Amino acid sequence: MNLRIKSVSLIYAFFFVMVAGFMPGVVSAAKLPDFVSVVEDSSAAVVNISTTQKIKHGRQGFPHGMPNMPEGTPFDEFFRRFFDQERPNDAPPRDFDSHSLGSGFIISKDGYILTNHHVIRDADEIIVRLSDRRELEAEVIGSDQRSDVAVLKVDAEDLPVVKVGDSSKLKVGEWVLAIGSPFDFDHTVTAGIVSAVGRSLPNENYVPFIQTDVAINPGNSGGPLFNMDGEVVGVNAQIYSRTGGFMGLSFTIPIDLAMDVVEQLKAVGHVTRGWLGVLIQDVTRELAESFEMDKPVGALVSQVLPESPALAAGFEVGDIIIEFNGKPVSTSASLPPMVGVTPVDKAVPVKVIRNGKTKKLMVTIGVLPTDEEIQASTAEPGSAKDKRLKIDVADLTDEQRAELGMEDKGVLVTRVKSGPANDAGIREGDVIVMINNQNIKDAKHFRDLSSELPAGKPVAVLIQRRDGPVFLAIKLPQE
Repeated sequence: MNLRIKSVSLIYAFFFVMVAGFMPGVVSAAKLPDFVSVVEDSSAAVVNISTTQKIKHGRQGFPHGMPNMPEGTPFDEFFRRFFDQERPNDAPPRDFDSHSLGSGFIISKDGYILTNHHVIRDADEIIVRLSDRRELEAEVIGSDQRSDVAVLKVDAEDLPVVKVGDSSKLKVGEWVLAIGSPFDFDHTVTAGIVSAVGRSLPNENYVPFIQTDVAINPGNSGGPLFNMDGEVVGVNAQIYSRTGGFMGLSFTIPIDLAMDVVEQLKAVGHVTRGWLGVLIQDVTRELAESFEMDKPVGALVSQVLPESPALAAGFEVGDIIIEFNGKPVSTSASLPPMVGVTPVDKAVPVKVIRNGKTKKLMVTIGVLPTDEEIQASTAEPGSAKDKRLKIDVADLTDEQRAELGMEDKGVLVTRVKSGPANDAGIREGDVIVMINNQNIKDAKHFRDLSSELPAGKPVAVLIQRRDGPVFLAIKLPQE
């Protein structure tokens, strides 16, 4: 009996010795990745960016007037108590400096720096603080609002640079880390994983974002996202938040797209994108069923714009785009980035479903127009959308002209958004008769006149209301 116990004990002892021999490898495999080497090799090329903007005080002692806060909230009471106080009528307006912070990273030894467009937008002065504590004034080489990418240049040589990687190789679940200046804490490192790739966001049609759970906060914008090889795979751009702080959803511009923008900005100062010329929407389950499709997939064409590549190629309303240049189109949001990176004047094949059958079209990609040009082409006949003034207008009907006594002038204000027109006091239902001393014939004429208005200078606008005419002063911000 004792012999049997001893034999079993020896077997267990042998087993534990064997397992212990393999334990170092098992424990090593379970360890988190080593972020230290990536930080040591790369952090010197990450910079802090601070900007200064000169702003005129509003009459209430607050830039651009008092901010709109929900009535009855503590913030509403606070701002009214401390800022909604009239200054004496003879008190001259005062200037003050508005400061903002962001991050960036050096992409060439001679001082080119990559950051976000929104970090340096409207800045009068840009200061870059290097890892060795030097502070250098930067000039803007180029900036692109649609991709939120900007290129700066500082006067320095032999600077540390990042290694640029390939964002197309990123996999969901891969470890990544960010270095930046959240809340002005220089060279703060945060890490996480890739949560999704090719993510589309509202009003961001041309960037297939990388989504991560890396902690990104104010001041991180423009900073680099690294993979575990120490290569930059993206430019940290924005977060999704209900509180203003990090909530686990961060979005990064792929470095492949960002570097393409950089090269164009350095070469010609602006970015050219491909354009198809269709308005699209998602295919829902119900729509897929109505089109006799097995599953909801593709981009449904709701409008073909006039004088567009799509019109010339034979696209029709109701076509469902399922493949563009050999790549599947899973949702409507996946199509604009594909088109945007396609070279202008290149002919590409597009597969559509039309009347239940697959059809192949060849389209020659055009140049993406400005937002104003796109708005003009999508506006209803006899109407105009003005992006500068943030206002929509329409031609007056014969009945309205007769009622107002205006036979050949004036346009009806149909919508006013937050912006210069709203600040001037223009309201929906007003009739704009004259702008900058010129009578307005129709909506198209209004759009043409407003596009020529000077920035930073008040312009007189004559408004006709039920209780009579009134002049207002409208001022476009400096561009």
